[in-house]
Amino acid sequence: KTCNESLNQIIVMYCTLRLPLPFHIPRTRTTLSCKPKRRRVEHLRCRCAQSSEEEATDDNSVRVEGVVSIVVERYGNGTSKRYLLDDDDSPLQGFLEEREPKPDTNSNSSETNTVWVPDVVKDFVFPTGFPGSVSDDYLDYMLWQFPTNVTGWMCNAVGVGSFSGSSPAATAAASAAAIRWVSKDGIGALGRLLIGGRFGSLFDDDPKQWRMYADFIGSAGSFFDLATQLYPSQFLLLASTGNLAKAVARGLRDPSFRVIQNHFAISGNLGEVAAKEEVWEVGAQLIGLGLGILIIDTPGLVKSFPFVSLTWTSIRLVHLWLRYQSLAVLRFDTINLKRARILIQSHVMHSVVPGYVECNKRENILVWQRFMKPRIIFGVSLEEVSGLEKSVFKVKALLKIYTKEKYILTLNKLNKDTEFSVSFKVNATSRDVLRCLWQAYWLYENMEESLKNKDSVFHWLKQSLSEMENKFDDFLFKLDTAGWNLGESNLKIPNHILIDLESIPL
Repeated sequence: KTCNESLNQIIVMYCTLRLPLPFHIPRTRTTLSCKPKRRRVEHLRCRCAQSSEEEATDDNSVRVEGVVSIVVERYGNGTSKRYLLDDDDSPLQGFLEEREPKPDTNSNSSETNTVWVPDVVKDFVFPTGFPGSVSDDYLDYMLWQFPTNVTGWMCNAVGVGSFSGSSPAATAAASAAAIRWVSKDGIGALGRLLIGGRFGSLFDDDPKQWRMYADFIGSAGSFFDLATQLYPSQFLLLASTGNLAKAVARGLRDPSFRVIQNHFAISGNLGEVAAKEEVWEVGAQLIGLGLGILIIDTPGLVKSFPFVSLTWTSIRLVHLWLRYQSLAVLRFDTINLKRARILIQSHVMHSVVPGYVECNKRENILVWQRFMKPRIIFGVSLEEVSGLEKSVFKVKALLKIYTKEKYILTLNKLNKDTEFSVSFKVNATSRDVLRCLWQAYWLYENMEESLKNKDSVFHWLKQSLSEMENKFDDFLFKLDTAGWNLGESNLKIPNHILIDLESIPL
């Protein structure tokens, strides 16, 4: 009896300590029905039980879980955000954590030499994944190449303003003209700087698209140059805008064509392929210049600006059509996002996989990924996955569904369309991109049936995962037999945000 009274007294005075760390609270069986309150973050509370009746009432609204799940989002700049998935009823909250990069004594010299460089500068100047994505001599070469280019452009700028005459008036006029010309070229160079630094990772995925866009933008730049004849007083503005557009076009053209050249060099003879391409280019240049001279030497043509504009527009349209045809005949046997969509849609709907020749013919060079159906957004955060209500329950349910996968796919029903969002986990690969694409296309093709049955979203996510598990190996087998190169892939994992599970979920 004395022991029971002491035990009851302890239970009455029981206080729940709420800790901000993962903590396991064991259940205690007693003669009274009493369960400890659930833990919450950043609160310290004590509650005294007045009676077993009040305790039982409170038990109906409290669920005790022994293990707290922690999910971490890791960002490309080294920071991370930690989520505590403990309370299903509370909104999802994240705690941002700064993480200072520490030099690794075992890392190569390139990584050691760039530890002090801010991440923003690294992302702008170096290739994605630097230094692991390039050879060891890359940084040394670029450090010598940079001052080499500086001195070369110094000579170019000085040469423009030199040999302009001996009189002060002639020298001043020539210097002003030189400054205007160098300024025009400098503005154009900013376009190349922006393209190379901001969009450098795009060209490997879809060189045909960006090579075509380069010609569109370059045509706009030539139009501004042509307009200088109409507005000579605005020469600097129009010429600078034209140079900027043509520089952006060059920034898109050169990297894209290098990828195409690498595609041609199947024997490792990239240098020879590039040299022979110059032969074709120079031959075409000489013929084009000769025909152009014949046109402008036509009597009365140069004085008629409307006729010149019409002739230029006609030739430019033919040029763009020929460019499209030249890119359409390319046959890549590697899988990028556009070709993956074509392959997966064919397998989901008809259980067949087209060969790379047919797939390249069906590939739309001009369309952007964001305008393709279904719309799939890669690299979303957990807050976006949780929805507008920031539901912890939804995040936990999705983590449980995708326990065996390296990604989390969700769907949002819009007005007349469906949008898919994909979050990738740490160590995800291009194979996981194919898996989530297959699942998304199966859901998209079976969306009408899901709306008729009015089943829950979680049910259809599980169903689509099951279908993907049963048929994905067949998809890979048919890719191999159709002649696709599975050893190389241009399906990249967005490294700006990845999910890391630090504890055992639910």
